Amino acid sequence: MDAKFCSECGAPLANGGTVAPVQYTPAYLAERIRAEKAAMLARGAADGERKTITMLFSDLADSTELIQYLDAEEAQQLLDPVLKLMMEAVHHYEGYVAKSLGDGILALFGAPIAHEDHARRALYAALRMQHSMDELAERIEREKGLQLRLRIGIHSGEVVVRSIHTEDLHTDYDPVGRSIHIASRMETAASPGAIVVSEYSYRLTQGYFEFRALGPTRVKGVAEPIQIYELLGVGPLRTRLQVSVSRGLVPFFGRQQELSCLQALLDRMLAGQGQLVAVRGEPGVGKSRLLLEFKRSVSDDCLVLETFSVSHTRTFACWPLIGLLNQYFDLAPRDDARRRHEKIGAKVAALDASLEQGLPYLQFLLAGAGDNSPLLHLDPQTRRERTFEAIRQLLLAQSRQRPLVLIFEDLQWLDSETQAFLELLVGALEGHRLMLLVNYRPEYRDQWLGKSGSTRLQLEPLAQSDAEGLLQSLLGSAPELMPVARRILEKTEGNPFFIEEVVQTLAEEQVLVGRRGHYRLGTSAGDLQLPMTVQGVLAARIDRLPPDSKALLQVLAVIGKALPFGLVRQVTGESHDDLMLLLNRLQDADFIYSIPAFPEQEFAFKHALTLEVAYRSLLNERRSDLHERTARAIESRYRDRLDEHYGELAHHYGRSGNTDKAIEYLQLAGQQAVQRYANSEAIAQLSKALELIGSLPESPQRDSLELAARLTSGPALMATRGYAAAEVESTYSRALQLCRQVGAPPQLFPALLGLRTFYHVRGELPVARELSEQLVRLARKRATTSASSRRIGRSEPCCSTWESWTWPAPSWRRHWHSTIRSTLSAMCSITASIPGSSACSIWPGYSGTRAIPSSHWKKATRDWRWPRGSITPLSGWCHWCSMPKPTCCAGICVRPRSGPKRRSHRHRHMDSRSGTSGVGCCGDGRWRSRASTRPVLPKSARAWRPTGRPVPSCGVPISSRCCSRRWSKPAGWMKPVTA
Repeated sequence: MDAKFCSECGAPLANGGTVAPVQYTPAYLAERIRAEKAAMLARGAADGERKTITMLFSDLADSTELIQYLDAEEAQQLLDPVLKLMMEAVHHYEGYVAKSLGDGILALFGAPIAHEDHARRALYAALRMQHSMDELAERIEREKGLQLRLRIGIHSGEVVVRSIHTEDLHTDYDPVGRSIHIASRMETAASPGAIVVSEYSYRLTQGYFEFRALGPTRVKGVAEPIQIYELLGVGPLRTRLQVSVSRGLVPFFGRQQELSCLQALLDRMLAGQGQLVAVRGEPGVGKSRLLLEFKRSVSDDCLVLETFSVSHTRTFACWPLIGLLNQYFDLAPRDDARRRHEKIGAKVAALDASLEQGLPYLQFLLAGAGDNSPLLHLDPQTRRERTFEAIRQLLLAQSRQRPLVLIFEDLQWLDSETQAFLELLVGALEGHRLMLLVNYRPEYRDQWLGKSGSTRLQLEPLAQSDAEGLLQSLLGSAPELMPVARRILEKTEGNPFFIEEVVQTLAEEQVLVGRRGHYRLGTSAGDLQLPMTVQGVLAARIDRLPPDSKALLQVLAVIGKALPFGLVRQVTGESHDDLMLLLNRLQDADFIYSIPAFPEQEFAFKHALTLEVAYRSLLNERRSDLHERTARAIESRYRDRLDEHYGELAHHYGRSGNTDKAIEYLQLAGQQAVQRYANSEAIAQLSKALELIGSLPESPQRDSLELAARLTSGPALMATRGYAAAEVESTYSRALQLCRQVGAPPQLFPALLGLRTFYHVRGELPVARELSEQLVRLARKRATTSASSRRIGRSEPCCSTWESWTWPAPSWRRHWHSTIRSTLSAMCSITASIPGSSACSIWPGYSGTRAIPSSHWKKATRDWRWPRGSITPLSGWCHWCSMPKPTCCAGICVRPRSGPKRRSHRHRHMDSRSGTSGVGCCGDGRWRSRASTRPVLPKSARAWRPTGRPVPSCGVPISSRCCSRRWSKPAGWMKPVTA
């Protein structure tokens, strides 16, 4: 078998000349492709866009052997009809023939003309090719004795459509993830006369077609084997709801108010008041499911007829209407013309003899007419009008005999002829027992709802409780699935179809194993991937927007979900009136919504998945430019309160490629999170900063940046991972190494202190003492340069002794009061001497009250005043109750003299920023505070001490949860505590 296209990139291999697409593209498609080119230019996407599409490779099998004994003219006469039928099938389903050479073609579905059902269109086109080829091959074999067979390969994936040449309609594209290569490999894997599809296309079309599994095949450049399937024919299903029914419908949640409204309108119709009901909503919100549940509730006294529109049938006149009449007359695909004429005639005669005047028109529409039929010579406009009148009279007569409910779904894909008939029917509803139910997406413009008897139901996403119930029915109630469930709810935002598709995708990827309603966690979920089904629906909606509206939507996707009007205007450069007009259009199309705000109006994306799809359609170069513009606009617009936007600026500069700015704002955001005790957020921000710092070339400046980030992240790691966590040791060890590389004595102290705390809590006391002695030597070394250092030099021997959990000898006690006061002053001074530092990052886990008798602490800190603004509260840990003290400077656990032994404790804490102290009682959840500038120790603390036995931490800040333990009255000082 000869390959006509390169298996690496899909490029043609033959040496002959190629034919420009403009020579074989139908005029109506060429016009739409040119319009797409103009739209790309209008929205500033001249460099191209990312699109998820379906690619079809097709060629004539064994063509070299077939034409080797034919001269050039005979070979052309043989191959031209083959190429023609291939292209006709592609164009029939609005595909685009990107390459044509010799005896093969490459066709794209979904680009440059967007279609959400691009995979189904490609498979329909492949089946049409094979059907046409069978007819041609039969004639060629009879005339020339040659056997002609096609090989077709199909794959769905992401490509970059770079540009469209207006002159010849040629499209430049780049494969993403070797999508074109895989499609070419599918064609190579196909035997003559077969159609092979990849597993990606199979997932998008399962249920709509019949397949046979061929097993896995290896594709060069792809690590894992790909499952491939042979396409056998069209399946029994036509709509997404039918596919859901075949899988098994999930329980119906919510919509009780809408169902009640429909039932009330049905009662009016039964009383003789014709009704028009329109259900409007976004894709996947549950319009079809609502009508299905309503149809199930309708009694047998009513006749229910339903039909639907499909995107690839918009060019077929009266397609949904013909489907409705086929259902009414019980016409089957296998019925020939004579049988159809008989069924139509019998049904009309049984209903009303007066309808026989319109019978020929019904038979002409549904069964065709013979060569001698007088209707063939009738003016087409007159024939159309009489046909519509015959259908209208038929339906009204049926409603007089038996109440009639007509359901037309997906009017956004309705052809113009069926639209014209519905407008005719709506005018005749009054006074008849006929209910017309339609549903559609926001882009469809309804023009009949102002009439009497018309109602519109607007469907919104499910409420939180209903969405949770739906997701639990799909996943099950295993506790291990809770994190995945939360992420699914955040991503899908109450859209039932999106919820179902995300769960289905996770099951296909083995993230979830088991069966529906009883899943368990398989592999790690990672980032939730957007299913191709959902992506196709949203991408097609976006592509149908006017060029300027789509361009704005892509800019908004870069800015983020929250969209202040002033910021959007500064990024886009549009005038006030023009921007408001475009935003209102997007709001009318249900892409965004308005948020009342002061001092300026704000907008937000209605669905996060819309933002994601619009964002992914941009090329990296365009994204980077928009992120840079957005970041600079934020800096300019909010320069007076930039601290409120550190996270946003870090995000935008990180995506723009401005590494220096990204690192700067990530560190600021991390420091801000540490000060707010948002430790998880701090770790996330600082980890990103360290990742970016690692990409910089080695230099002293790089080492300084890394050192600052690691020292800031140390306390957050202690608070979240634990003092003895491996991450704490690696962070402070690396910080210590960097200190010695860059020569930074001020930062050396917190690095040593953090490392000492790690070894201390782990119980490795010799190492901890050695590090404590290094701290003492460091303080003494600086004694000649600053008063603060001299104070540290005098006080640190006592500090290191406290940290070794032994009380000073009696000879030391007379110096102790002045020592601790010096230590507190030194802490403030050292902290203030390091730019951008805080006590949280300089003194991790430090508490002056560990094993210190309360009476001595009170004497030592009498009249002590914390310098306002010079130090933030320490991030400490209470060793008496094993509770975290996020705002505790001088935390002391106390309890009353009397009462039961098991009693909640209290913490005395002081907020140096506000200058107030308070008592937090985690036993009853109440807080009492009073103005003070120094910690005041309750007398009860002198009489009670806890036992030396440690209590596991409940891990919750003291202000929000009770943590009780047993107390006892020791005979002396507190016993040593080991970690």
